[in-house]
Amino acid sequence: MKNKIFIACDTVKIKKIREILKNSKNNKLNLGYKFGLEFINSKGGRRFISKLKKEKIFLDLKLHDIPNTCLSTIKAIKDLKVDYVTIHISSGIEALKAVKKISGKIKILGVTTLTSLNEKSLREIGFNKKINSLVLHQVKLAKKANLDGVVCSANEVKKIRRLFKKEIITPGIRFDKKKYDQKRVTSPLQAYENGSDWLVIGRPITRGNIKNNIQKLINHLDNG
Repeated sequence: MKNKIFIACDTVKIKKIREILKNSKNNKLNLGYKFGLEFINSKGGRRFISKLKKEKIFLDLKLHDIPNTCLSTIKAIKDLKVDYVTIHISSGIEALKAVKKISGKIKILGVTTLTSLNEKSLREIGFNKKINSLVLHQVKLAKKANLDGVVCSANEVKKIRRLFKKEIITPGIRFDKKKYDQKRVTSPLQAYENGSDWLVIGRPITRGNIKNNIQKLINHLDNG
């Protein structure tokens, strides 16, 4: 079975997106493409996504609002026919259930605690729980709302997998030494071993020579 990778297309430049799509293609990985608020809000971004009919598309909106606004947003992007959309689990159970109820064929992913946060960050925000306890609590809400998957760090996947049997998508993946702005990171091999279904990888692939970076990733997975 091919390893599943979402390439994070974090840019506003359509030319760069075309380069990523063209140079990432290979027969050894099951690839999808993740677009966030940066691209969909850029000039021509929404229209570009609407034309990607043959690709697996992950729209990383990270919705975090009152239930009516969250479900209205899902209705507003249904014409794009994307495969996945994210919502912060901290939006609350009512918002999660409302979004799932009208999502149709779109898979709804609950975002747990961002991989750019660590224990110190959580204390600064005002959370009293440790990261592992907080993420487990969030996943229980996602399960209660019947979401299709969750987004979490690979560090928490083993514990999550015991109670959550649907898709687990993992950002904060690095197969080089650069962490960028992430704090809780793991290697692709470690993430898969922990039980992740999909990995989200951006800059380690999209910065520099994309074809070479893809090959480095494949070598990392093959030589593990």
